[in-house]
Amino acid sequence: MSKFLAFPKDFVWGCASSSYQVEGAWNEDGKGPSIWDTFVHTPDHVVNGETGDEAVDHYHRFKEDVALMKELGLDAYRFSVAWTRVLPAGTGAINQAGLDFYDRLVDELLKHKIEPYLCLFHYDLPQALQDKGGWPNRDTAYAFAEYARVVTERLSDRVKVWMTLNEPWVAAMAGYFAGVHAPGIREVPAAFKALHHLMLSHGLAAEAIRSSAKQPVKVGITLNLNPIHPASQSKRDRDAASRMDAVLNRATLDPLLKGTTPIQEFAIGKMLSGSLIKPGDLEKIRTLDLLGVNYYTRTVVKYDPKFPVVATAQIHPEGKEYSGMWEIYPEGLYELLRRIWKDYFSPLPAGDESAVRVPEIMVTENGIPVPDGLDFDGRVRDERRIRYLRNHIAQVHRAMDEGVPVKGYFHWSLMDNFEWSLGYGQRFGLVYVDFRTQKRTVKDSGRWFADLIHEKGFDF
Repeated sequence: MSKFLAFPKDFVWGCASSSYQVEGAWNEDGKGPSIWDTFVHTPDHVVNGETGDEAVDHYHRFKEDVALMKELGLDAYRFSVAWTRVLPAGTGAINQAGLDFYDRLVDELLKHKIEPYLCLFHYDLPQALQDKGGWPNRDTAYAFAEYARVVTERLSDRVKVWMTLNEPWVAAMAGYFAGVHAPGIREVPAAFKALHHLMLSHGLAAEAIRSSAKQPVKVGITLNLNPIHPASQSKRDRDAASRMDAVLNRATLDPLLKGTTPIQEFAIGKMLSGSLIKPGDLEKIRTLDLLGVNYYTRTVVKYDPKFPVVATAQIHPEGKEYSGMWEIYPEGLYELLRRIWKDYFSPLPAGDESAVRVPEIMVTENGIPVPDGLDFDGRVRDERRIRYLRNHIAQVHRAMDEGVPVKGYFHWSLMDNFEWSLGYGQRFGLVYVDFRTQKRTVKDSGRWFADLIHEKGFDF
């Protein structure tokens, strides 16, 4: 027997995207090069040599795309600003044409009563700043704060929600440790330096946003977070899971919500921490009005001494359902939301209530890559995505039933787009994009999501 899962009337339903993945126009109207422009134009970095040069041409088609958002009934749209559209060299001269684009986008969203959730950084660091050391260079955090101030001064009369960074852990670890994202570096010390400076940049940017804003604003961040499960109940595997949790989850959550860091628990962290973490850094980082949770899958790990830092290897359990990239594990979203609330906010530390500022919690990314295609009648029957949405949003409702105050859910993504080093092969959108013609088609999942928003819930 089904049950109607009702959500509050003020619950925020939205979709998310990022500048490099959708905009295209990579060298138009004064935009400078980012590390992703450099990365994709270097052979063997992206599947099939694909690039985001055109992406889905959102830069020229944003009005059409906002009309699709309106058709779906979205309350909000989370997008990122391309740093090099605004400051082509990362610092210094402002490119007014770049700011004008985001001016037009914000106005178009508000015209259709869609709240803009602006993210300042989604992986696309200016190449000019990478040439000076990138995120491992502490100066980059201060350059980011100046960039935040410039954008705030232009758009804060209309934009009320500001996300500083999207997934700082991915920017640091995929970019400077694994080397599978731009800038393609593989140096363990560089990755840990990058992560700390990214977190510091959040605190510095939050300060710049609040001091420059033309109205009261909320300042947030989005984090990639995974429940960590041991492959077995052996002590070695459980210890491996604990280490992985420290590196993947606590490395970003603890500085933001406790003013501490687990980096010193590792040899590399102990070696770096004295020179890396300056007095006052952790206090600066601990500032947050909105915590965005990006969830796609769990991580299952076992002990493996061959891997540096954590002596841990990820495994992929047999007999489970997988998407084009990950295991599908809806319960992990519930586990994650419950864990954040339990470990950081419930109950509040005795005698420290005034020091603990409880941010709003939202799911700011959640989605699935599956090989969608147009049927003979022009329809996209993406039943797996509908099932994914139903099962994951039900887990959000379950967490809310148990007292976790989740305020919104953003699907990744509005449209199929460029999936970083995987190119165009992984489709995440509620809207199908023919990458040859750029024609948009709302998928069955988009219709389902629209019905959910209209009804404020669904039968489960």
